[in-house]
Amino acid sequence: MNHDMPSPAGATGVVSTHSVFGAPCWVSLTSRDMRTTEEFYGAVLGWEWRPVRLGDRFRIALSEGRPVAGIAAVAGMWRMAVAWTPYFAVRSADEAAGRVQERGGTAAVGPISLPPGRAALLADRDGATFGVWEGELFTDWPTWRRAQLAFVRLHTRDAFDAAIFYGGVFDWASDKPGCVEVRYEGEEVVLRSEGDVVARIESGAVESAPDPAVRPHWQVHFAVEDVAACARAAERHGGSVLSLGSDEAVLRDNEGAQFTVVSRRER
Repeated sequence: MNHDMPSPAGATGVVSTHSVFGAPCWVSLTSRDMRTTEEFYGAVLGWEWRPVRLGDRFRIALSEGRPVAGIAAVAGMWRMAVAWTPYFAVRSADEAAGRVQERGGTAAVGPISLPPGRAALLADRDGATFGVWEGELFTDWPTWRRAQLAFVRLHTRDAFDAAIFYGGVFDWASDKPGCVEVRYEGEEVVLRSEGDVVARIESGAVESAPDPAVRPHWQVHFAVEDVAACARAAERHGGSVLSLGSDEAVLRDNEGAQFTVVSRRER
């Protein structure tokens, strides 16, 4: 969900969720303090910031002038977890929320109206949190997706079972025009929209694990030029490094939200 979703009248390049339904369409961070969030991600990922019409607690993060993510400093006020959340495009937020609940998932927030659309924050039956958005996407949204600045992966107990759950919610692999394609590649489920890989699902997470990093969850990945430099910057600015490889690092920001940085050459 873009925190500044409305587009100017007559804007070109505006895409509706009706044409790309079932695909990830945005990522959003719920934080506690906007200033420290801006400082951390500015230092680690080089982001700049744009205010939005929702107020001072909301920002759009920009990378080289392109929208990357939304930031909402409402965790304390709304009693929400500090976390990154992917949003999926749907034709109807109300219908998607109903399908989630019919299949054993839960609705945490909404659906609520955020003109020109509707949004909901949901969880699958293993507890992984995700959002849905119905309505317009921001101007030139296809550039955001094809630039692959952000990527999402579900770590869950059973990738095949999760694909069935989400497929039923989002009409994946259906005969409807524009639906997400599902492929099984090795141990992963790979999701494609209009030919582009948009998400992956892998098995291995444990529901009762004491470490939240191995519980079922959606992990947001950002493509960067220098993985090691991002890891060093995260530690210098109050975050931590959970794992570090040559082309990928799992990081935790200064408020506890977990995310991954991956080398652009690996995208």
